[in-house]
Amino acid sequence: INNILNSGEVPNLWKSEDVQTMTETLRPLLQAQGLPMTKNAVNTLFITRVRSNLHCVLAMSPVSDEFRQRLRMFPSLVNCCTIDWF
Repeated sequence: INNILNSGEVPNLWKSEDVQTMTETLRPLLQAQGLPMTKNAVNTLFITRVRSNLHCVLAMSPVSDEFRQRLRMFPSLVNCCTIDWF
């Protein structure tokens, strides 16, 4: 969860077949934007789209010490999230 909140990706999540599918799907978008067809450009475009479209809802009780421990273990819960204390 920390990686998703912080960078928008999870390292080594995709198989090579999945990467090929993403490349073929994003090819028209890269061409429309005039970007080069490189692995880095595909990855950057994909991560940018994930960051703008992914929304996560996490519900935790702030009463116990477990909440404090989770915040210490996963700093992106504080740095990269909006906390609604209701």
